[in-house]
Amino acid sequence: MLIQNSLSTTPVARLLEGSRVYLRPINVEDTELYYNTLFHQEVRRLTGTQRSFTKEQIARYIEGKGQDASSLLLLIALQEDDRVIGDIALQDMDSLNRSANIRIAINEQGDQGKGYGTEALVLMLDYGFGICNLHRIELNVFDFNEKAIHCYEKVGFKREGVQRDALFYNHQYHDSILMSMLHHEYCARYVKKAES
Repeated sequence: MLIQNSLSTTPVARLLEGSRVYLRPINVEDTELYYNTLFHQEVRRLTGTQRSFTKEQIARYIEGKGQDASSLLLLIALQEDDRVIGDIALQDMDSLNRSANIRIAINEQGDQGKGYGTEALVLMLDYGFGICNLHRIELNVFDFNEKAIHCYEKVGFKREGVQRDALFYNHQYHDSILMSMLHHEYCARYVKKAES
């Protein structure tokens, strides 16, 4: 489905749609937006981003993601006004083992805790399990990101283990928690409910 973006006359392609958010492909035109997100201090802390990037590097990264069959990077936008509030990615897709990694970032604190991330995760999980035929989707979350841990558990991810002192950030080491969801767990929670 194509819609008109309120800021331009260019139609916006929607790959996955929920009730309050939709996920759309990222394009080179989004370089400035994505670049600015990478310098948002709280986003950097929660994602453990340590490096600095140039706009040219970001543009090449976005172009490369479009050519990478093992990943899908999408922007999260609000249905009500098309405002981009974050991004989500399925990455390291392994067709032999039917596994992948998922990551998500909601950029502004004012957009967090409203269920947008939960809805975006469920949309991407449905795509991963139902379209990409994945069996296992995993993620890593740093131990200090309690809101994200709560969100992942609410969605249905299960803790698998801890990678001790995996991140050095702001003069401290932090643990990374490994979580995952399997296809049958997703179906039991979401698909069977939708069918009944």
